[in-house]
Amino acid sequence: MATILSAQCTDVRVNKITPALFARYPDARALAQAKTPELESIVRSAGFYRAKAKSIQETAKSLVVNFGSQVPRSMAELLTLRGVARKTANVVLGTAYGKAEGVVVDTHVKRLSYRLGLSDQTDPEKIEKDLMAILPRKRWIFFGHALVWHGRRVCKAAAPDCENCCMKQFCPRRGMV
Repeated sequence: MATILSAQCTDVRVNKITPALFARYPDARALAQAKTPELESIVRSAGFYRAKAKSIQETAKSLVVNFGSQVPRSMAELLTLRGVARKTANVVLGTAYGKAEGVVVDTHVKRLSYRLGLSDQTDPEKIEKDLMAILPRKRWIFFGHALVWHGRRVCKAAAPDCENCCMKQFCPRRGMV
């Protein structure tokens, strides 16, 4: 549910929302039975709160009805859930289950993949395919996390800290002035 909330939202904001969300709705069954206005009120600050509340509720219903209230352990099953695309499925599979089915491609991974010359694509699924082709599978989970971390702290969109970057000797500084 937190990964559904994270779309176009910071982790800081999601981490402020989830304690109240999970305190009020501790499991999929409770979320599936939530009153929509109350759920929307809790997730409002994440932005797109109506759509996110609907995705959370529909996902919870599907978990209860189709998966015995358990989060699926396969890409194909996760992709059947409302609000879940490859990025979210890769986060869940990699972080919760240690399964490398793909590479997480969020805004940071997308930006850094271009700047580092790893992909010229703009579509996240095409970037993911490019990264999967050049990285050993055993590195897919770590690589996604590492690029997200690097993109948040060093190679920021508007103000990359190239001087203090551990990648500067390898970086073609794509997109940089």
